[in-house]
Amino acid sequence: MELPALTTRDLQRFSRHLLLPEVGEEGQRRLKNARILCVGAGGLGSPAALYLAAAGVGTIGIVDFDVVDFSNLHRQIIHGTSDVGRSKLTSARERIGALNPDVHVETIDAPFKAANAREIVDGWDVVLDGTDNFAARYVVNDACVLYGKPNAWGSIFRFEGQASVFAAPGGPCYRCLHPEPPPPGLVPSCAEAGVLGVLPGIIGTIQATEALKLVLRVGEPLIGRFLMFDALKMRFREIKLARDPDCPICGTNPTIRELFDYDEYCTSSTPAQKRPTDVTVRELKELMDAGRAPAILDVREPFEAELCSIPGATLIPLGELPRRLDELPGDADLVVLCKSGSRSARAVSILREKGFKQARNLAGGILAWIDEVDSSLTRY
Repeated sequence: MELPALTTRDLQRFSRHLLLPEVGEEGQRRLKNARILCVGAGGLGSPAALYLAAAGVGTIGIVDFDVVDFSNLHRQIIHGTSDVGRSKLTSARERIGALNPDVHVETIDAPFKAANAREIVDGWDVVLDGTDNFAARYVVNDACVLYGKPNAWGSIFRFEGQASVFAAPGGPCYRCLHPEPPPPGLVPSCAEAGVLGVLPGIIGTIQATEALKLVLRVGEPLIGRFLMFDALKMRFREIKLARDPDCPICGTNPTIRELFDYDEYCTSSTPAQKRPTDVTVRELKELMDAGRAPAILDVREPFEAELCSIPGATLIPLGELPRRLDELPGDADLVVLCKSGSRSARAVSILREKGFKQARNLAGGILAWIDEVDSSLTRY
């Protein structure tokens, strides 16, 4: 394949790249010809997409279906305050265009699912996984393995980040590390546990670096290497990660041969995935309207309750719950809530183990309450 020529403006813009023997004119032409797909325009996708555009990647794809929220702005640097309420795809496309108008941006306004994964990844050289949940992460991994796309992967949580390159020829995939998704509610999301704002910038630029190296065919990509970063200690560690011959999708005798979705494993409770210990927000509202309201326990942090709360709820943060059980009615119907249902699900498990057999989880948490019952409350 003949690589595209560099224009006079390209020679000016990328002069510092052209001075690098590992890049040079041919390497910059490779970047101009490259097609890199960013799954997610959030914390990881934001810095990755910006640096890929700045580096001269010719075509950048962005998959997202969300809108910009105020709570995104401390880390999702591709979006600004004026973008709140707008589509992340629109915001990202405009920001990339302002940075480098020669980059072609293709947007896919849809969740990354088994039904559309092949159509989405087809035609891209590298997939950069900027997803923030296990449900999407496993589908991205499996699609990359099945359709032969290297996956520049990253993950963040509170003060820690991880990065690797999965699904490259001969290398491991994400399932070699974690064969199966965790059960619902076991691992809190960044929305539940928080994340240091600069952390996704560090990990996202590492992902962008790996994607560029794969296109340029230089250096030592993180294939078979798992990089871990601790921001509090400012320390990087690396472990070797070999391809698992027993991996269910990339192993010698794979058992996974087609894509399927993992929402039932990974997400917080929702009305469509109601568990026996769940109560929906509409059911709770009906009980309240009928004068049969249960006791309501809010296990969020105080600052969250200041932003929005359900009337009559008792606030006991999850971390304080084990030592404050005596403040709760032991034999009464008790509904537990948090932001989206993850922390409250763990709280219900604790309460039931301690004898609170009537404790139930509010599916979807306060966000579901806002969406379906009281839209006047502040989302965060």
